[in-house]
Amino acid sequence: MFNKAATYSQMIKNEALRLGFMACGISKATFLEEEAPRLEKWLKNNHHGEMAYMENHFDKRLDPRLLVEGAKSVVSLTLNYFTDLKQQDASAPKISKYAYGTDYHSVIKDKLQALMAFIRENIGEVDGRCFVDSAPVLDKAWAKKSGLGWIGKNANLISKQVGSFFFLSELIIDLELAYDDPFPTDHCGSCTRCIDACPTNAIVAPYTIDGSRCISYLTIELKNEIPQEFKGKMDNWMFGCDVCQDVCPWNRFSTPHQEEQFKPKEELLEFNKAELVEMTDEVFKRVFKNSPVKRTKFSGLKRNIDFLQSSIIEV
Repeated sequence: MFNKAATYSQMIKNEALRLGFMACGISKATFLEEEAPRLEKWLKNNHHGEMAYMENHFDKRLDPRLLVEGAKSVVSLTLNYFTDLKQQDASAPKISKYAYGTDYHSVIKDKLQALMAFIRENIGEVDGRCFVDSAPVLDKAWAKKSGLGWIGKNANLISKQVGSFFFLSELIIDLELAYDDPFPTDHCGSCTRCIDACPTNAIVAPYTIDGSRCISYLTIELKNEIPQEFKGKMDNWMFGCDVCQDVCPWNRFSTPHQEEQFKPKEELLEFNKAELVEMTDEVFKRVFKNSPVKRTKFSGLKRNIDFLQSSIIEV
């Protein structure tokens, strides 16, 4: 007997891999009961810092049917961004691996739209929306629910096969599909490497991040001055931070991505410390055009670099 849901699910997964996604899992669009009290507690503890938008659309974050009318399925996807390329000057302020190339929002959005077009062409009239880190969707919860991995002590989604250096995105659609089982077990065990290594003690308990202490937050989300308590604790990061992933044993399974658009500009890797410290707005616009780094604007990146420099001077 022809099982429509299973056939359609397999078609979608095959096309996702063809488009360059690393993995694809599918879960039923329903209310996230387990996540509701966790999210409420996290917000109550002010772990979102100045990210006031995290307080908005509480119900929508927990129920995709409020985002897409008639939603039946959440298609979760991962896209590899791991690279073994590094900035050549070890003393230069550092940029997180995910920000080396073209802004992932546009790269993934194009792939999601292509997947949506494939579904409509090959399955029929399907309604839905693409989500890339820009709407009230709990990406990690849905990825776990669709069997793509577990949420580690550093609050990142981790896969036994490939580690955690990947982006998450979703299609929420009004099509009934065959659903994957949630990822069954946590494989962090007694390991606390991420907790021990975090330079600002942002992992306040296993699986709990105080976002307002995270270097990624301090260098990207925070619009005001970086608090003085973090002087000398930023581990030389000027945009984002990879520490809790770099020390994770599961990332020994990470393999370099094959996405042309994520390849860094040579100039970015060749910057020495002095060039970054003295960087002009003109250089910023040229090197970081179409990059996630442009989100901080020149003034934000300069603030971060100056803060790192003042820490060195005082120490």
